[in-house]
Amino acid sequence: MLVPWLKSAELDAKRKGKPFRSQTARLEEALGLAAAIDLDIVGNTVAVVSDPRPATLIGEGKVDELKGLMEELEVELVIVDGHLSPVQQRNLEKAWSVKILDRTGLILEIFGERAHTREGALQVELAHLNYQKSRLVRSWTHLERQRGGFGFLGGPGETQIEADRRVILERIVKIERQLETVKRTRELHRKTRREVPYPVVALVGYTNAGKSTLFNRLTEAGVFAENLLFATLDPTMRAVTLPSGRKIILSDTVGFISDLPTHLVAAFRATLEEVLEAEVVLHVRDASHEESDIQKHDVEQVLKSLGLTGEKAEGPQRPIVEVLNKIDRLEPEAREAMLNSASRDPLTVAVSALTGQGTDELLALIDRLVVDKGTPLRVTLRPDEGEAMAWLHENGQVRKRASNEDGSTTLDIVLADAEFGRLEKRFPALKGRIDAALAHAAE
Repeated sequence: MLVPWLKSAELDAKRKGKPFRSQTARLEEALGLAAAIDLDIVGNTVAVVSDPRPATLIGEGKVDELKGLMEELEVELVIVDGHLSPVQQRNLEKAWSVKILDRTGLILEIFGERAHTREGALQVELAHLNYQKSRLVRSWTHLERQRGGFGFLGGPGETQIEADRRVILERIVKIERQLETVKRTRELHRKTRREVPYPVVALVGYTNAGKSTLFNRLTEAGVFAENLLFATLDPTMRAVTLPSGRKIILSDTVGFISDLPTHLVAAFRATLEEVLEAEVVLHVRDASHEESDIQKHDVEQVLKSLGLTGEKAEGPQRPIVEVLNKIDRLEPEAREAMLNSASRDPLTVAVSALTGQGTDELLALIDRLVVDKGTPLRVTLRPDEGEAMAWLHENGQVRKRASNEDGSTTLDIVLADAEFGRLEKRFPALKGRIDAALAHAAE
């Protein structure tokens, strides 16, 4: 059973005429979260909370009203689409005699089911332990004091709650160490990618905006994509060839959601750091969703917390492209209006990841935005210099290739500074022509 509730801040926003999430949208999202772990929803209701109660969040009358409804429907699990303090959760569980999950607990359950890699599993476990360590509030004999010493003499010893909390804290420290190892390994991978050099382009967006479907469309990777919230958690990276022939690495990341708990963002920071390494960020939006603008705001808040945007942004400012996805769901007139609007904004593209409409324009835009890291060269190779030709194709970004009448081949290529030194050492016969190419490129 679902119990979404409206916070007083949302009620204030409504009274002031500011954008806020409607009850319908909140309820639909909560139903989507429940469906993501195959829960059988037997009923739902909305509780307006203008004055949150410290003990039960909602008033006694509403508690009794919902208790009668739960007994009638034989409810076994209640999901409260909002944050519950440990005390509120315990008191409501006592009052209703059911198991209760709040929004954070539900998202953690979804994450636990979706994480498949070791890194994903560690991040989920860390977030879950941080969530649980403040909720060791129970009421059965399992929590009676243990005997001190060896069980026959000594003081009262520690309570079971204290023992459980100690075990949890020890496990948190262990996982954080393991994640540091994962982080170092990921940084080594990033260092290797910087040396290739293939620019990284990252996909971000609200969960279920169609990121994985777009990722599959652009890379033909076959990543799991379904109409589910948080369908994928683990980051995926694939090479994509742009219209110019240059290659990029496209990165798909975990989707964002409103009211994403701070410790969840912290737990997945190692994954989301891929976004900080990106040269271009693609913000994928569900253009067909009635609250697309509000979802955009939620994503921007997470990006700001990561240090990607805002006054505390880390590193150089990078272009953020708005990808208005799912235009195939719009009515013809609305779709045409969106296409016209997108065409007037140089950093906006309207696409349908499902049908492929607009993806060519998206790739062309990425091609224009990606900055080549390295030195542009023009090298002319004789027919017998096939080894040098293969080396340049493997280690550089070939922008253009032209065959000449004398049988030679001219390459316009971008080569990283480190690779340029290796080229001169490996193929000294090209040195004179490379120098001339540098002068030509400078022109």
